[in-house]
Amino acid sequence: MDVIVIAVIIFFLAVIFSMLGLGGSLVYVPLFYWLGIDMLIAIPTALLLNGITTSSAAITYYRKKMINFHVAAPFVIASIIGAPIGAYFTKFVPIEILLWILSAVLVFAGVRMLFSGGKNTESEISSISTDNRKSLTIGIFLGFVIGIIAGLLGIGGGVFIVPVLIALGYGAKRASATSAFIVLFSSFSGLFGHLTTGHLDTNLMIYTAIAAFIGGQVGSHLMHSKMKSETIKQMFAVVLWIMAIKLVYGLM
Repeated sequence: MDVIVIAVIIFFLAVIFSMLGLGGSLVYVPLFYWLGIDMLIAIPTALLLNGITTSSAAITYYRKKMINFHVAAPFVIASIIGAPIGAYFTKFVPIEILLWILSAVLVFAGVRMLFSGGKNTESEISSISTDNRKSLTIGIFLGFVIGIIAGLLGIGGGVFIVPVLIALGYGAKRASATSAFIVLFSSFSGLFGHLTTGHLDTNLMIYTAIAAFIGGQVGSHLMHSKMKSETIKQMFAVVLWIMAIKLVYGLM
């Protein structure tokens, strides 16, 4: 498929995912795989786009003061450590195993998007303290695990971070904004781990990176302007399940 067409698709995906605090790599990896792009190229490209989408969105969220840096810090530090480890083990894990794991993550993501009952108001933050020791422990542990997953599968981990932040008492919008900030670090850290492999398509990366940045800007501004994301999340949950089913069907 022409790289321009792929870039247009990436733009619309970036718009949607940036509103949810995700980078879009949940879709980028299987999308590239179906287009015939080698998984060893698809994964680092997805990490690049994931980082750019969330970076673009995080710029907007930072200006709107929607990011909680105290909560984000332990996630960021731990994920930076974990991501290169996951990237290193990519070359040792069979492609079929990676696809099975990715399918399971897609199903989980769909369930989370469809049934998450996060707050829609942003009168943050309930009774949660930003220096809570439990939150710090959770952030370090999950950040490390998410970092490994990011490097291994080419995803940023936002699908796990958002529900955790909501469970800790943060509203859906602030959780999404903080997740975007965290994911940009886990994504780029994972990407750096893949740079040594030399499996890169520069032309594909340039065009899709530009599309991802613009899409992230559009999506983050739409989300901040109080556009409801519930319908989008429900529709995308169905899309994620369809993609998971298609992946599993291809593996059987």
